[in-house]
Amino acid sequence: MIIGIPKDSQLEEKRVALVPAGVHSLVEAGHTVFIETNAGKCSNFSDEEYEKVGAKIVYSKEEVFQRAEIIVKISHLSIEEAELLQENQIVLSSLHLAVGRKEILDKLIEKKVTAISYELIEREDHLPVLQSMSEIAGQLAVHVGERYLCSDTKGSRGILMGGITGVAPAAIVILGAGVVGLNAARSALGRGAQVIVLDKDLPRLQRIENLLSKQITTVKANPYTIARGVKFADILICAVQVKGEKTPHLVTEEMVKTMKKGAVIVDVSIDQGGCVETSYPTTISDPIFIKHDVIHYCVPNMPAMVSRTASYGLTNASIEYILKIANNGLTEAILADKGFAQGICTHNGYCTNETIAETFNLEFRRLHFFSNN
Repeated sequence: MIIGIPKDSQLEEKRVALVPAGVHSLVEAGHTVFIETNAGKCSNFSDEEYEKVGAKIVYSKEEVFQRAEIIVKISHLSIEEAELLQENQIVLSSLHLAVGRKEILDKLIEKKVTAISYELIEREDHLPVLQSMSEIAGQLAVHVGERYLCSDTKGSRGILMGGITGVAPAAIVILGAGVVGLNAARSALGRGAQVIVLDKDLPRLQRIENLLSKQITTVKANPYTIARGVKFADILICAVQVKGEKTPHLVTEEMVKTMKKGAVIVDVSIDQGGCVETSYPTTISDPIFIKHDVIHYCVPNMPAMVSRTASYGLTNASIEYILKIANNGLTEAILADKGFAQGICTHNGYCTNETIAETFNLEFRRLHFFSNN
């Protein structure tokens, strides 16, 4: 098959969908890969590196979309990219369609595109492609939170995260005990902070407590305990995800008003709408705003800050799915892996994700594939 890798056009996106090692795997399996020139530049992968492993460099996004049977991207589609899609193409990316623009979804349906969203692909009890980005986001959440506690940020608390003898460390409150929450808690502990993790799922709290040798405080999440935790936090890390849906506002504006002056909110959930009522998306170059004397950090594509690591992580997690389609065809790939099928949002002119269909009042059709063997 022919795989196309466009340079991502989203604002300040520095990752690339496949590193040269991933391209090499596809070429060795007999497939053709077209990559837009400089697609890997911001992750320090040159066109020459891609050419050495057998990729063909093209000099426009239009050519990538026109030639490819499978388009592999990093972030959600722009309107311009949706217009470039060819009928019956396959697209793999972090599409976030539930919080996206309806005209993009309409275009996917109109062109009978099979849209596969990385953040919805399942394996047993986890989301394997999303996990690598969540590991990065969890660690970065502590890094940026610590950065904005320092006194060189206007309105900050001026706190050293780990404290010193006789002076208490910062209180890090993490809402959500999933992959982001675990990595944030581990990173915060390593910096010497006091760590409190809230989640409504007791088995998740037990797991994170055991993994971190009971060095953290765990609390069952409900509106009362969330309100208390928010008020106590020097850094509040919001690591809540509802698979395929917009994240609910678990932290209300009234709760934000009770926070310490100069406290920091890192809303990692912002790519799914954010779980703080006062949050709205920011950018890597302009990452914060202050509301009710609280610093808000709400960058949707945090892993792009470490683009080379993130690109390797995404390639490691996604290449098996790309190869499954390229080697065996879409039908056999889906029939062999029900968890993979969970990632398909549109196919053959219909919305195949019930939540997205309900969100945009579209007709929902379940996937039906029949083996060719």
